Amino acid sequence: MSIADEILGIFNRRGAGAYFGEDVSMTEHALQAAYFAQAAVAPQPLVLAALLHDIGHLIEDVPDDLAHWTSDAHHEQVGGHWLAKHFRPEVSEPVRLHVPAKRYLLATDAKYFAKLSPASVVTLKLQGGPMTEQEVAKFEAERYGKDAVLIRQCDDQGKVAGLKTPGLADYCSMIEALALA
Repeated sequence: MSIADEILGIFNRRGAGAYFGEDVSMTEHALQAAYFAQAAVAPQPLVLAALLHDIGHLIEDVPDDLAHWTSDAHHEQVGGHWLAKHFRPEVSEPVRLHVPAKRYLLATDAKYFAKLSPASVVTLKLQGGPMTEQEVAKFEAERYGKDAVLIRQCDDQGKVAGLKTPGLADYCSMIEALALA
């Protein structure tokens, strides 16, 4: 089984579910994040990272209802680790850092909080809230920190009910081209 087939299988099994309090499914959210990464003229590894940024939610069981979340699932770490087995760091690291990027943006951009969806505000509390000054400095030293910020911004945009985007199958050649040999 190719990695593209494996990823499509993961989305087919779990991606149709609602995206935790949003008006889109998890698959729609992933496709929209990739769509916005392409619109930002991101390089292919970042488009793929945007597509797969929430794969950690799909490969581990988490409550479907956001109201049942009592702790952070650390989906960014789960997803980043899984992706690191299959792709270069240009794909896996921005995924691993996309939740810290949310916390970073909250600490460094006074207008960012207003851009968060209600569901993202709920998860923010579980994820630790805005970064401290020390955490900001550490994040800014991360090699893929700026890439993670772009993924975060695409994540925030990717919650539009009814938005038409390319389908998962349209990314298969990109997935295969960027996969580790």
